[in-house]
Amino acid sequence: MSNEGKRILWADDEIDHLRPHVKFLEDRGFRVEGVTNGEDAIALTQDPAERFDLVILDEMMPGLTGIETVAGIKEIDPYVPIIMVTKSEDEGLVDSAIRRDIDNYLVKPVNPLQVYTAAKQLLDGNRIRETGAMRDYVEEFTLLRNLRSGGDATPENWMEVHRKLVDWDIRLDNHRDAGLLQTHEDAKQEANVEFCRFVETNYLDWVTEEDPEDRPVLSTDLVKKYVAPRLKKKEKVYFILIDCMRLDQWVPIERLLEPYFDVRREYYYSILPTATSFSRNAIFSGLHPLDLSKKHPQYWSMPGDDDSSLNRFERQLMDLQLERLGTPVNPTTKYIKIFNQEEATNVRRDIASLYSLPLVAMVFNFMDI
Repeated sequence: MSNEGKRILWADDEIDHLRPHVKFLEDRGFRVEGVTNGEDAIALTQDPAERFDLVILDEMMPGLTGIETVAGIKEIDPYVPIIMVTKSEDEGLVDSAIRRDIDNYLVKPVNPLQVYTAAKQLLDGNRIRETGAMRDYVEEFTLLRNLRSGGDATPENWMEVHRKLVDWDIRLDNHRDAGLLQTHEDAKQEANVEFCRFVETNYLDWVTEEDPEDRPVLSTDLVKKYVAPRLKKKEKVYFILIDCMRLDQWVPIERLLEPYFDVRREYYYSILPTATSFSRNAIFSGLHPLDLSKKHPQYWSMPGDDDSSLNRFERQLMDLQLERLGTPVNPTTKYIKIFNQEEATNVRRDIASLYSLPLVAMVFNFMDI
């Protein structure tokens, strides 16, 4: 059994009444050492002859409390996982437990299966996830093939394929199975080849189709679809563009934002070429490169000119696009281009001064990794 030999230290002043729970764990391969107080738990942890894979603590015990016991154990073994069991649902106690890096928190009454599940997740979760990863990947890979197979693949299908491949990039980031990692790399290369064929077949139709309902959202549609309508409703808009950011880089940032914002993720297709000088100007102007060069030649430059000038008219192009869309251009609109961490820090320091502005456009220009 995968649990065989793994040792659990369980400190509870009512440990004798927990025999069914202890037996449930022992029947599944764990070795459980029970003590009735925090002092004994710390003493056992200090003993070089003893080594525990997991500690379970009651929050209320004679002498040291569970929280105090955690502090003592963490000084000796900072990496041992700890489960706190308590009768209290007090939020302050939960916060205190989290601050002490307690790995799980169970509220009494708990049944044997709850304790076993919590223990197995902490002690065997990584192995279970790695063992099941190949099976899950084969199932997902079949789904991905079906999504993009034949001539029926749609832009939405390919967005889903990319999203799932990125999800696996992140899931396999710390995976050790070289065979599965190579399988995933092969799948991405195969998908890239097929996606290129898909774009070659459909791109001309996309850029000549006037009705946006009959094609995917492109770079040229972003301001029209997401910025202008909100400005017309008198909403304040922060339009933040992070140049060259990949989806796998965005996902962890999205997780950091979710506690503070209502995040809704949508996708679009870049125009071709995808180089910054073309695609980013297309976003701010709402025009394809040829149209931009004809309509606003004063704001158009080609690669090979002074490279620093390729995107220097984004503010002007944005204003012209908003005017064309019937959105009044407010003179207080702010456009900020950020080239490095120091400039980002300066903007963050002055962020309060931007709160009242109707539109703030920020371009982060240092993510080209």
